[in-house]
Amino acid sequence: MFGMYSTIMMNKTLTLPAEWETDGTILLAWPHADTDWSYMLNEVTDCYVDIVKAIANRQPVAIVAPDCQIVKDRLSEISTKYPIYYITLPTNDTWARDFGPLSVVDDAGQWHICDFKFNGWGLKFAADKDNMVTRGLCDSKFLVGRYDNNLGFVLEGGSIESDGKGTILTTSRCLLSPNRNGEMSKGEIERELKRRLGASRILWLNHGFLAGDDTDSHIDTLARLAPNDTIIYVGCNDETDEHYAELNAMKHELQNLKTADGNPYNLVELPFPDKIFDYDGLRLPATYANFLVTPHAVYMPTYGQPQNDLLAHQMLKIVFQQDIVDVDCRPLIKQHGSLHCVTMQLPRQVICI
Repeated sequence: MFGMYSTIMMNKTLTLPAEWETDGTILLAWPHADTDWSYMLNEVTDCYVDIVKAIANRQPVAIVAPDCQIVKDRLSEISTKYPIYYITLPTNDTWARDFGPLSVVDDAGQWHICDFKFNGWGLKFAADKDNMVTRGLCDSKFLVGRYDNNLGFVLEGGSIESDGKGTILTTSRCLLSPNRNGEMSKGEIERELKRRLGASRILWLNHGFLAGDDTDSHIDTLARLAPNDTIIYVGCNDETDEHYAELNAMKHELQNLKTADGNPYNLVELPFPDKIFDYDGLRLPATYANFLVTPHAVYMPTYGQPQNDLLAHQMLKIVFQQDIVDVDCRPLIKQHGSLHCVTMQLPRQVICI
């Protein structure tokens, strides 16, 4: 069972499992012509096919799309070891990490499907359909368990990291941004995270950013919690790079963080990808920190940079001691996201199959 701690909600002790503890199905939202992918739909669809191939040979995949027949036709020729589930729902876009359900379990073994408000990363993009996906998954009976309506609180899955033992790591740039929960103080936001997700303590990073990032510094682009009191983070050693000062300030913050037992974290620095630019010459937020962890494998984004890709692969292998599966995410980065951003884990206990 996952680590337990003292926060109580409605007489139940809640746990937000660590990502590496969660065995089940991986949720994807398929790109379509009405998304921002329309200008490169074939290219990004090929990338999604590669993601499905990688994951569905190790565990089930669930795909949300407005027209699932299009997706079935596209995937009809691939062979997978595990099933692919299709749920027809309208979507604005494909960033399942941020509008998909967060799953917590209480001390009675009851799983809660937490539906938080998604407002397009602080009202930057349309999100009305994406904001309804979690409820749609429940109404369709694909998800079972207690539905927790948290739509009065804005929270994206990519903005928080849990160690499964009561610690949540996040960034102040994101959670304190005025267009999310601007009427709330930092203390009030902490209390909501504790009440709704069962956290006992919140660790805040005040530094760290990636050029081209639309999320206001989601933690899953910068620093990730890992087993054995480890934090894996993005470093920058080039003093001429625009990220150098901020990422080194973040590194110093991480060095000063303490575990619940009062010890320093084990820190592992990932390489910083070489610069990648869009068609207009603007820098894109490539990061190796945007990996997906499962009990079966770690899925790592690559960017066509053999030396950096290999070094990141080797470092994740050392930390997680399991298979590292590389997925070319150069198409995803063109819309300012990567592998973790387009996936969301669904514990097997909440899937009705």
